[in-house]
Amino acid sequence: MSVAAIVIGRNEGARLIACLDALRGVAPVIYVDSGSTDGSVAAAQARGARVIALDMTQPFTAARARNAGLAALPEGAELVQFLDGDCVMQPGWLAAARTFLDAHPDVAVVCGRRREMQPEASPYNALIDAEWDTPVGEARACGGDALMRVDALRAVGGYRDDLIAGEEPEMCVRLRAKGWRIWRIDAEMTAHDAQITRFGQWWRRSVRAGHAFAEGAALHGAGPERHWVAETRRALIWGVGVPVAILLAALISPWSLLGLVVYPLQIARLARRGGLRWALFSVIGKFAEARGAVGYYLSRLRGGRRRLIEYK
Repeated sequence: MSVAAIVIGRNEGARLIACLDALRGVAPVIYVDSGSTDGSVAAAQARGARVIALDMTQPFTAARARNAGLAALPEGAELVQFLDGDCVMQPGWLAAARTFLDAHPDVAVVCGRRREMQPEASPYNALIDAEWDTPVGEARACGGDALMRVDALRAVGGYRDDLIAGEEPEMCVRLRAKGWRIWRIDAEMTAHDAQITRFGQWWRRSVRAGHAFAEGAALHGAGPERHWVAETRRALIWGVGVPVAILLAALISPWSLLGLVVYPLQIARLARRGGLRWALFSVIGKFAEARGAVGYYLSRLRGGRRRLIEYK
């Protein structure tokens, strides 16, 4: 089966060059640029990629960029490898992924192991590297990097252009509803360069996740699999419900503030499962996720849409 590649990016600089260089031998390579000012377009053209400049007068989303690339695929394209511009595909990945799809005609999406290039550079990079380490086997969703069947994607209408986050899991819900399966295989897929070195970046990324949880639950939470309902509930309980309840109770009795000890207890409980750093940031992250979820609900009440939440 023929394989094309779609890369999306904005001002990725040397990371985009490394991404495109790793795709030598793949044709066509379509690069969708979202208003770069760092020479990304020229660099992509120099490497033989077809460049699509996204209309930035319209609200930007990664989903919209991926759909633009999907629409530009030539007739007869069977498989497409999606990549973010800050990722480098690993040697042997396409061969392994294509072999798996050949042997499993009911699988629409196959992904592998995404690793951080520099997990030691910051605790946030290390947390993200652990986040990418998901179980091998049938999965509910993929991330931004994956090899997909073009006909399956087009049959469900591709990505939802209006989603500012969580577009891949949402699309996977629709694929699975049509009988397709998603699979993660035990193969190195991509190296990712998060470059998250400050707490503020990690916080905004977590806010973005909370928004994705809430919107995903609003779209598909009523279905049998309760898409992201539990994640949204946890964020709202720990990030809003518990602290508000304690503070209201403290208006009656200051001793109620002792209830805040539930947070260090939760950290201690989670640390037994995943270590202290992961536990600490998991608990702190619930406040950011709650902010993202509440932001989604407020935007919905106002009848508008929230703008992209960027963390780089």
